[in-house]
Amino acid sequence: MRFHPKLLDTLPGYDRAQFAQDAGSGITVGVLALPLAMAFAIASGMSPTAGIWTAIVAGFLISLLGGSRVQIGGPTGAFIPIVYAIVADYGVANLLIATLLAGLILLAMGAFRLGSMIRFIPISVVIGFTNGIAVVIFLSQIKDFLGLRIDEMPGEFFGKLAALASHLDTIHLPTLALAAASLAVLAAWNKLAPRHRLLRRIPGPLMVLVLATAANALFALPVDTIGTRFGGIPQTLPGFALPEVDLSTLGKLISPALTIAMLGAIESLLSARVADTRIDDRHDPNQELLAQGIANIVAPLFGGFAATGAIARTATNIRSGGRTPVAGMIHATTLLAVVLALAPLAQHIPLAALSAIVVMVSFHMGEWHAFRDIGRYSLQYRTILLGTFFVTVVFDLTLAVELGLVLASLFFIHRVSDLTRIVPAPIAPDAGLRQPERVRVFHLFGSLFFGAANKLDILLDAGEGQPAAVVLHMGKVINIDTTGLEILQNVRRVLAGQQVALILCELNPQPASLIARSGFAEQLGADNIVVSLDAALARADDCADGFRDSPPPSDDASSAP
Repeated sequence: MRFHPKLLDTLPGYDRAQFAQDAGSGITVGVLALPLAMAFAIASGMSPTAGIWTAIVAGFLISLLGGSRVQIGGPTGAFIPIVYAIVADYGVANLLIATLLAGLILLAMGAFRLGSMIRFIPISVVIGFTNGIAVVIFLSQIKDFLGLRIDEMPGEFFGKLAALASHLDTIHLPTLALAAASLAVLAAWNKLAPRHRLLRRIPGPLMVLVLATAANALFALPVDTIGTRFGGIPQTLPGFALPEVDLSTLGKLISPALTIAMLGAIESLLSARVADTRIDDRHDPNQELLAQGIANIVAPLFGGFAATGAIARTATNIRSGGRTPVAGMIHATTLLAVVLALAPLAQHIPLAALSAIVVMVSFHMGEWHAFRDIGRYSLQYRTILLGTFFVTVVFDLTLAVELGLVLASLFFIHRVSDLTRIVPAPIAPDAGLRQPERVRVFHLFGSLFFGAANKLDILLDAGEGQPAAVVLHMGKVINIDTTGLEILQNVRRVLAGQQVALILCELNPQPASLIARSGFAEQLGADNIVVSLDAALARADDCADGFRDSPPPSDDASSAP
C-alpha cells in the first residue's frame, strides 16, 4: 500500500501568493459549506450540529490526506436518503457505527488499490441512481417546505406519499411563503451571479440564509427554526466518544455500511475526476479512498456522519482560485471559526430556508437531460437507466445499484456473445492453400467465454461425410475463459471418439497460455497445435490419410484449470 497524500506534491515551491489564493478560496467555500452542512444534516434526520462537525472534521482530513489537489469533503445530498433510512430504522447511534464501518470498507478499498474499479460502473447506472436520489431528496423536503404537521415521516416511499397526501390540509402558509421566497431568491441569485463579479463572491445559499434569518428576526415569523426544533447550535467543541456497539444489530448494519462506502467512493472519485479536467491534473484514486475511509472513521467519533467529496463545493473551490489541499483545510477551519464565534445566531435560522436550499440542490443534482435524450440510445441503456432510477425512488438505493450492475453485466455478456462468431471457411483458390479432402476448416472470432460457449456446437456437426480432421483457426480469438476451455476439451473428446482430429492454429498469447497451463495442450497433442493455417492444413492432410493419433490419455479431473 502506497500512502502519499497530494499535499506532499504541492508543498515544494509553495509561496505566499498561492497561500493567498488558497485562503480566499477556502474562506469562500467554508462560508458556502455552512448552510449546506446544516441543511443536509436536517434533511437526513440529524441535528445541524452533526452536519457542521462532519464538514469540519471530515473536510479537513479529506483535504489533508486525499489524492486530489482541490477536493472539498463533507456531507452531501446524495447521502440524505441513506442516512435518513438508517436513522429511522436503527437510530443515530447505529448510524455512527455504520459510518465507521463504511470508513473501514473505504480504507480497505484504497489499501487494495480498487480505486480504478469504481470507473467500471456504467454511466447509465450512475445517472439512474443520481436522478433517483434527487427525486428522493425532493420528496423528503416537501414536509418542511410546506410546513406540514407530520409527527413522524415514514422512510418507505409509498408510506411517505400517503403521509404527505393525508396531511396536505395542514399546510402552514407563512412557512410556505418563506420557503417559496427563499427558493426564488436562490434561483435568481444563481442566474445573476455569473454575470456580476461581486455576486460571484457571495454564495447563493449563504445569502438566502442571511436574508431569511434577518426577516425572521425582524418580523418574528411564526415558523420553525433551528432553535425551536434543535435548541440551537452549541458554541463549544464536540466531545470525543466511541459509539457503543450492539452485537445484535451489528450484522444488520453491514448492508447500509456497504451502501455508504460505495456511494462515497463513487461520488468522491467522480468529483475528483471532474476537478482534474478543470485544473489539468490527475488525482490518485486509491489515496483518495484512503482519505475518505479515514475521514469516515474519525468523523463519527466527534458526532459526525457520512462524508464524501462534494462536487459543488469542489467546483466553487476551483472557481475561487484554490489549487492545493491547503484551500480545503482552510475551508474546514473557517467553518470552525464561524461556529465558535456565531453559533448563538444560528437558532434564528428558519428551517423553511434550509429546505429551499436542499430543494435547489436536488434540482441541480439530477442529470435530467438524460431523460430528454433517452430515445437516442439503445434499449439496453434505457432499461438500465430507468430500472435503476425506478428502484432508487420506490425501493432502495442498494437494491437499485445491484440491479443496475446485474442488468449491465447481462447486457454486456449478450453483446460480447453476439460478437463471437464461428464460421465454416473453405479455403479460397487464390489463397495459395489447398484444402485436403475430408477436412473441415472454421474461423473463430471474438472471445470464447461462458456466454458464447454454445457457438462451438457447429464443430460437432459432421455435415456431409465424416471428416478426418477439424481445423479451428483462432487468430482472431482474443480471450478464452475456463468455461470456453472446458467446451474445447469436450469437443476434442467427442471428436476423438469419432476418430476425428482437432487442430488449433494461430493461438494468441492468452488462449495459448491457458491451454498450456491447463494441460489441454498435452491432451490435444503437440502436432495438433500449430502456428499457421498452412501448417494446420498440412497436418490435416496427414490425418486425412487415416487417423494416426495415438490413443488420447484418459481425461482426469485434475487436468481442469
